[in-house]
Amino acid sequence: MRHTLRASLCLTAAATLLLGACATQPATGPMGFFISSTGSGKGADLGGLAGADALCQKLAAAAGAGAKTWRAYLSVPPAFPTATTPAVPAINARDRIGNGPWHNAKGELIARDVNHLHNGNNIGKTTALDERGNVVKGRGDTPNEHDILTGTRADGTAFAPQTDTTCRAWTSSTDGSAIVGHHDRIGPLPENWAKSWNFSHQSAGCSQEALVRTGGSGRLYCFAAN
Repeated sequence: MRHTLRASLCLTAAATLLLGACATQPATGPMGFFISSTGSGKGADLGGLAGADALCQKLAAAAGAGAKTWRAYLSVPPAFPTATTPAVPAINARDRIGNGPWHNAKGELIARDVNHLHNGNNIGKTTALDERGNVVKGRGDTPNEHDILTGTRADGTAFAPQTDTTCRAWTSSTDGSAIVGHHDRIGPLPENWAKSWNFSHQSAGCSQEALVRTGGSGRLYCFAAN
């Protein structure tokens, strides 16, 4: 009897903890994440971070979520000082997007917080939807559009400035290239880079044609920062 009571109490305590965890991290919620249904139309020239944020805000507003403040998941490397310009610190994508949690357009949990987003998130082809709740085409579809612009390392931080990974801080459709991730977590090889949502490879260039050639269309990850 004593052992039975003890086991019952343990199970009750475990259930309470589990229910408490579920209560603090709801599986459904209002949209706080989406892949943009369109890019700028000018390749990786997004008009800088301000232009990228404005695109996210515009698309969110059209989908009925414009009351939130939306930010594009993009990094920008630091700039070295010159004789005429001061040093500019890096801008990290992970620092721009708020604290979470984030849900997609169907209310499905994408990530609880920034750490979960970069380690164990729920991003995949069936969950990384656009602002209207539509699936974004991936590897094996025509056309393949699984390359999402990020300019970011796997941990959500910017690269060093020696190599252009952001098409001149998202202002060029001619020079440089951009780091992209695969929203469907699929690539040509079973390697970690091929399965990364934010850090897979560099694009062939910054023009719209170059982004299409490597499996993208200039789309962005958009997050609600509040």
